[in-house]
Amino acid sequence: MLYEATFRIADGGAYADVTAATGARIELWCNDHCDLLHVTDGAADEVLAHVESRVGVRERLRTADELVVVTASCLKTQDPDHVERYLVRHDCLLLPPLRYAEGAKFCRLLALDSSALTGCYRDLVDDGYAVSVETKREVDSVTQDGPLLTLHDALPTLTPRQREVFATARERGYYRIPREVSTAEIADAVGVERRTAEEHLRRAENKLVDALAPYL
Repeated sequence: MLYEATFRIADGGAYADVTAATGARIELWCNDHCDLLHVTDGAADEVLAHVESRVGVRERLRTADELVVVTASCLKTQDPDHVERYLVRHDCLLLPPLRYAEGAKFCRLLALDSSALTGCYRDLVDDGYAVSVETKREVDSVTQDGPLLTLHDALPTLTPRQREVFATARERGYYRIPREVSTAEIADAVGVERRTAEEHLRRAENKLVDALAPYL
């Protein structure tokens, strides 16, 4: 039996800070000597400038919707206060990628004993980190086509307003046939202009479709 938890760390470092400022979502794969970053949902120019100033950029691939960056050095070498040292202390494994969104760092951890996850959490809190447990589960099997994959991993990060508008639309019958509510009524319910509600709804729908399509 394995035990898995996802920690949300509100004060998650430099990359977390830039997601708060830009609305971006960053996924990071560490290779010790450099990092691979996948950036979506935000101002790519601002994120790129931030990465360049922190660790340098070796290579970049960019489209209208996403940015992939190979950094010149690993973020851990530039940030001696990184939280990964707590994982070593409690014999926890980090399941990549690290995720940064909404000003927070999301760490998905795996342990052989649930007490290791508890100890890691307590040490982080005792040292002043603002940590919450987003998900927690027992893992008793792994499949070849989706090792340790959960629905949480597949779903995109919606902004609070996108989540509110989408949830309101679903609850009030916007996706029923026939449709039971208009976008104007959704806008009134959440207290924004109709065009603003429609923009939030389209962005939420696009994120969900893009995230789930590869698994259909």
